Parts: sequence; structure tokens; C-alpha cells
Amino acid sequence: MQFVLVIYHGSFPLPGTPQAESVTEEQRQSVYADFAALGRRENVKAGPPLGLPADATTVRVVDGSTVTADGPFRGVENAIGGYAVVEADDLAAAVEIAASIPQARMGGAVEVRPSEKYW
Repeated sequence: MQFVLVIYHGSFPLPGTPQAESVTEEQRQSVYADFAALGRRENVKAGPPLGLPADATTVRVVDGSTVTADGPFRGVENAIGGYAVVEADDLAAAVEIAASIPQARMGGAVEVRPSEKYW
């Protein structure tokens, strides 16, 4: 089965921000090691790196007019930090992979959704 893992950064400091200076070298190396291990898995395909949430532009169409707003749709703390597509036997196997993503244990979350075709 195919699942999409949606990664939310949550309260863990975003790379490239002043708050990231509070992350210890040990924490940083642990995060890098976890993502490297994830990248070596043949059944996981990570999406491309996303820019910082503050650099996002949210687009809506209201009464036929395009309206834009600076920043992510749900605020920085609830912004999507990335995603991955996973081939797994079942939901339990996909959850196990999601649990290995650093944000799941460092103030964020990983949402696991089955991939579906609706059309």
C-alpha cells in the first residue's frame, strides 16, 4: 500500500532561523542521522526540500478573485515541514516509519494518510 507522510515541524526550531542556534550539536547530528537512514530505505521517497514557512504564500480564490497572504495557511507552528511517499504492507508499518522521523518526537508530528485515487 502507498501512504503519504505529512511532516509538521511543530515547536522544534526550523533550520536557518535564529532559534536553530538553541539546538545542540548532538541533537542536530541525531536529526541528520535519522533522515539519512530514512533516505536509505528503498520504500521511502522523500519530497523535495521545502522553503521556510515564513517564505510561503497562501493562495485562495474568494468570489472569483485570487487573494494571497504571506506565510503558511495554518501559521508557522502548524506549517508543513515536508512529506514523503512510503510503500508499506499496512498502516502499522507506515506508522513505524513515521515514528522514525525526528519531528514525531521533537515537538512536531507526522500525519500518515493512505494514498487514494478519487477520480
